[in-house]
Amino acid sequence: MNLGEQLQKLREEKKMSREELAGEMNVSRVYKGENNKGYPDIENLIKLSEFYNVTLDELIKGNQSFQSKIAIDRKKSEDFSDPGFVVGIILVFAGLFLDLGKFSAGVTILGFLTMFFYEDLMRTFWSIKRDFQEGK
Repeated sequence: MNLGEQLQKLREEKKMSREELAGEMNVSRVYKGENNKGYPDIENLIKLSEFYNVTLDELIKGNQSFQSKIAIDRKKSEDFSDPGFVVGIILVFAGLFLDLGKFSAGVTILGFLTMFFYEDLMRTFWSIKRDFQEGK
């Protein structure tokens, strides 16, 4: 059973309309969640679990697509397999050890910037690419 079906079933067991539940939850409407057109945020999921007296596990575990949408923060500061770190190190070594003339210092600096700001650079690149493609 997906999350929307489960939410609808729990609401109907309480003999409530969507409008009554929305009022109880202090949200504008619950239509999207029950029709799988959107998902409640974590704060509302907690409220729903308390309101229906079910655990978050019971709400979430049955729905694989919802589980994949939950963002889990992970710390990547010590991850040496990160593409940004690898590309940055290559650029730093290229700048330091290859005779690139005037460009050596620039390549070295670019390597350090890539190591620290790789994700931001990639996000900017993909944003520019998407904007360029939409402009055609």
